[in-house]
Amino acid sequence: MPTTPPPNSLSSKVALVTGGSHGIGAATATRLNAAGAIVIIVDLEATAHSAHELITSLPCPRRACFVAADITNWAELRSVFESIQQRYQRLDFVVANAGTMEHEPILQDSYDADGNLEAPREAYRTIDVNLKGSLNTLKLAIHHLKSAPPDSPRSIVLVASTAGYFDGAGTLAYTASKHGVVGLLRASQTEAQKHGIRVNAVAPIFITTHLTSGISDAWLRAGLEVNTPEAVAEAIEAALLSTESGHGFLISGKYIREMEGTRMGLLSSWVGHDVAEHMGKAGEFFNNLGGYILPGPRNN
Repeated sequence: MPTTPPPNSLSSKVALVTGGSHGIGAATATRLNAAGAIVIIVDLEATAHSAHELITSLPCPRRACFVAADITNWAELRSVFESIQQRYQRLDFVVANAGTMEHEPILQDSYDADGNLEAPREAYRTIDVNLKGSLNTLKLAIHHLKSAPPDSPRSIVLVASTAGYFDGAGTLAYTASKHGVVGLLRASQTEAQKHGIRVNAVAPIFITTHLTSGISDAWLRAGLEVNTPEAVAEAIEAALLSTESGHGFLISGKYIREMEGTRMGLLSSWVGHDVAEHMGKAGEFFNNLGGYILPGPRNN
């Protein structure tokens, strides 16, 4: 992956980072700001104080601003993108970082006052933020990057997780939603590349943020290496500046592995040569067709 760009190498470029007040988002905003980019930090209103503290600590605070928005609210997020376009007349980088995790086991039974099994509301909330929010961000990013100036990198990074590729150690909603983010990476390539837009993803393992606060000490006592928000931010910056698209970079401590090309390269070993050949022909069929022809609404 590319190394850290020199100061001001991203001068005049505009970057939007969701979930930018804390953790990975804050570290990413800091790196991009240090490289000369104008950074728009998008996060919930409740994080405004943290966001403003972050901005004052940046290498160049005047090149950053905070905008309160809920990424699950289409109208709010659409307004953010529109305001950026109106103010700066460009958008170059988008980092879909905002995410959350359930606060209780999803498949554990809980009952209401009448003794009825309760709906898994924590799962709905987690999937809304991680998947619906990422989809909203991705769609708006592609829409606005289509009209970016010729010198624009037109680059999007989705923040997935190793839980998007593997078992998430019992975090059902988080794991399902991060698998969905990997699906967004794969399924967005055809449309994005039509417009010269690159979409990549990072998939970090354990990171020292509030989401892992319950097990951080035990993890360290076990002698396991951790990712820091700063290390993940470095990988995000590298992915943003990559000239390629469709990659998913798994980040495990000091190790970074590209997952998507590896998956396709091992397809024959995984599913067998015959199935891989059939899938290849099916993919060629859909490419020649211009994509999947969607069905109309069902009339019942």
